[in-house]
Amino acid sequence: MSFIENIKTQAKSNLKTIVLPESFEPRTLQAAAQIAQEGLAKIILIGNREKIQSVANCDLLDATFIDPATYEGMNALATQLADLRKAKGMTVEQAAEILTTKPLYLGVMLVKAGIADGMVAGAESSTGDVMLPGLQILKTIPGVPLVSTFFVMVVPNCEYGNNGIFVFSDCGLVQNPDAAQLAAIGKSAADSYRALIGEPVVAMLSHSTKGSAKHADVDKVVEATRLLKEMAPDLKADGEFQLDAAIVPSIGASKAPGNEVAGNANVLVFPDLDSANIGYKLVERLAKAHAYGPITQGIGAPLNDLSRGCSVEDIVGVVAITAVQAQARG
Repeated sequence: MSFIENIKTQAKSNLKTIVLPESFEPRTLQAAAQIAQEGLAKIILIGNREKIQSVANCDLLDATFIDPATYEGMNALATQLADLRKAKGMTVEQAAEILTTKPLYLGVMLVKAGIADGMVAGAESSTGDVMLPGLQILKTIPGVPLVSTFFVMVVPNCEYGNNGIFVFSDCGLVQNPDAAQLAAIGKSAADSYRALIGEPVVAMLSHSTKGSAKHADVDKVVEATRLLKEMAPDLKADGEFQLDAAIVPSIGASKAPGNEVAGNANVLVFPDLDSANIGYKLVERLAKAHAYGPITQGIGAPLNDLSRGCSVEDIVGVVAITAVQAQARG
């Protein structure tokens, strides 16, 4: 089976509830219907059932609708939100106004309260708008210092990685991580790979392989690699590697002989957001790879962003991935 077929099969094995707060967006509604038809997750839509159904050209009978104007649990959610944001001076009345008028905040609070297991949005919202309530409300996983993102890259007819399946990180959030942040990204990316695909082999990427170049940027990756090994001593991880030394066995053997990671990496950790974003888009466009993401990692509960150019199939795929992430949380 393909990567996404495996993910869908896993999602079906233990149904999770995913909230889709952009409930008047046509692609989202089509995806909700398809998710129900395939049995991938239970779906919550935010808004009045009749109004949502009036703009949908599909059957949404299997969805749960939460209308902010009539939802019986709104007071409890507003009280919880006000308590979470009390350091910022938020009152219960202000929290209720936010939850009534901002579906992204209500969606995140449904996750926080355990009513939903995860949230997917972004078809009509910016990454900042999607991530802000998550960062404010869900925070990070205990012991994880920052939230980052990754893409699952599925490269057709590729003998590298795991039959062409890679995780690239961080392609969407942390602009210029320092060594400690880069190590944390590497650990999160490894955990993400393990949850979704299999056993990770992590390469910390650079323009240098094992001292072939000298620069402060290389030093950062070397230090990040040291910290990552200290953080996760049982993880197969190493660096600094050039891309070809990381994934091509013959080049890895030549540039880093005897290294168990060189030439075998399936998790690629880029030194900054520029290189990561450029890298995943090059692979997507030139190698005709399918890029699933950006998927969020390190956050307190599954919350994932969509490209505003996403297709219905993209939404379905990200919902399935989000459901599997929720399964991994227990």
